Amino acid sequence: MPHINALEDPEKDALDTLTPLPVLPVSSKAVIQDSAAGFAVQSGANEKRMELAFAEAKKGASSSHKRKRKLSRWATFQLWFTTYRKFFTFVVTVNGVGLLLAILNIWTYPRRYTGAFILGNLIFAILMRNEVFGRCLYWFVNTCFAKWPPLWFRLGCTSVVQHTGGIHSGCALSGFAWLIFRVVLIFIDHKDNHDAVLITGVITNLAVSISIASAFPWVRNTHHNIFERHHRFIGWVGLASTWVFVVLGDSYDLDTHSWNPDGIRVIRQQDFWYVFGMTILILIPWFTVREVKVDIEVPSPKVAILRFERGMQQGLLSRISRSSIMEYHAFGIVSEGPHAKYHYLICGVQGDFTRSLVDEPPTHLWTRQLKFAGVSHSSTLYKRGIRVCTGTGLGAALSTCLQNPDWYLIWIGSEQEKTFGPTISGLIYRHLWPDRVCIWDSKARGGRPDMMKLISDAYHAWDAEVVFITSNWQGNKELMEGCKAAGIPAFGTLWDF
Repeated sequence: MPHINALEDPEKDALDTLTPLPVLPVSSKAVIQDSAAGFAVQSGANEKRMELAFAEAKKGASSSHKRKRKLSRWATFQLWFTTYRKFFTFVVTVNGVGLLLAILNIWTYPRRYTGAFILGNLIFAILMRNEVFGRCLYWFVNTCFAKWPPLWFRLGCTSVVQHTGGIHSGCALSGFAWLIFRVVLIFIDHKDNHDAVLITGVITNLAVSISIASAFPWVRNTHHNIFERHHRFIGWVGLASTWVFVVLGDSYDLDTHSWNPDGIRVIRQQDFWYVFGMTILILIPWFTVREVKVDIEVPSPKVAILRFERGMQQGLLSRISRSSIMEYHAFGIVSEGPHAKYHYLICGVQGDFTRSLVDEPPTHLWTRQLKFAGVSHSSTLYKRGIRVCTGTGLGAALSTCLQNPDWYLIWIGSEQEKTFGPTISGLIYRHLWPDRVCIWDSKARGGRPDMMKLISDAYHAWDAEVVFITSNWQGNKELMEGCKAAGIPAFGTLWDF
């Protein structure tokens, strides 16, 4: 078996200490660089050719910083103004204009039916994060637009499905703004409204504001447990208070200043059905939560490989937890296909939860049987592609290459076989070696490669249409900028705002 060498710290992604390696034939038209010396030797490359290739790669690596292309301001803006931000800007702008017209009493409909604007936005916000909707959206795009439309259209499809979070954030913030407007109107007309309606309106405002604040990226990315507890549980409090707010508001007669206990009137209001829809969308994923058996392989103190029964489609992610409702963490799914016996999660030690998987491996974990789709799930749209990943980002990338022979894998790290163990190494060796994988061992090669040259050479040699990148924030930023400068269509890891 060829040697696949591994990472000192898989969470650091080893992007700063990489070295290029020799070339490996991949088609009748071109060649692509391969990583491990063992690979090159077994594929028939002679030692002299390897040494020359190493020297040339190191020379290119040492000068890569000097000749790094500088993006224009327009190109930098295009990278920043992602489809996520475009969706967010559009949604907030449209709602903002409507809200302004309502405040100025130019548009009177929102004053009479403010609840529709509040709940309409909130139900769309929830819909965008619903696993069923996400899977259906990807299924529709992959089924209808795989390979045959123009490339620009398929790239647009991937961009849309990857960035629906912009609609989620925009609608949530807009719904909150309309909710504030509604409570202000109640305050102004407090003599005609019952105190109970006003109180529940204020409570709903507080719950929604806390839920939104906890989802800001700097909170979500650095304090995951705080984000989860507040966004989820305070969000549930907000849903409950919304129910009370809607039922009380629709039951109180402003003309007679009395309660109307007739439930038929409440059911006939559109507010009721909006809240009902929100509740169903929130509950659906929780109906699929199960405690399942897991086998854990700990090849090194830095990584745990989790094995679950049944195979999976490529491009999916799984949420797991030791508890049925608390502390869920998402990891990319590695699987040979839907009919495989097992699927795997690669969990790099980073926080308390992942460390506990190594130190105290459980026999069972809680998971949602309904998996959600990541950007790699749209790889079906393309004829050929390059999948770039660093460190434990392999978990989100490997299935795409295992299940699609037209995708090429570039994996960057150090001492991969030692760190990630025989299970992952075996999958790569059986399905990708030698023609569809490039593995860079930073520790063995002792230096940083010209990453963009590696990607560019692979992109053109493989005749690829797109590059998908999974890396840390800095690595993702550098590679996305490099691909933009080189005119290579690429999609990277998404950190929202």
